[in-house]
Amino acid sequence: MRVRLQHVAHCRSGDKGNTSNISVIAYAPELYQPLREQVTAERFREFYAGVVTGEVTRYEVDGLHSLNFVAQGALGGGVSRSLCLDNYGKSLASRILDFEIDIPDEFASLLRGMM
Repeated sequence: MRVRLQHVAHCRSGDKGNTSNISVIAYAPELYQPLREQVTAERFREFYAGVVTGEVTRYEVDGLHSLNFVAQGALGGGVSRSLCLDNYGKSLASRILDFEIDIPDEFASLLRGMM
């Protein structure tokens, strides 16, 4: 089944200068493998086309069932330099929750916020 990331994981974020750091943390260990397979650095950067202008590096934190993305050129020159108030790390983390991935049907009971 195809679902938005918000049903599979939650996010944490931070920003420093023109770099955003976003962690995507699976709600259950079983949901981590689909995250690893589908939420790649390339797809992450494509999702933020026009917003992230630099390199995106993905780090896998297997013990925490988490992916950490470091996005360069993501904040319009830096939070204190940008005129765009929505370009903060927290805003970018909220947006990634709309990213869609495929989850095996047998994991449906592990998803959150599904009716």
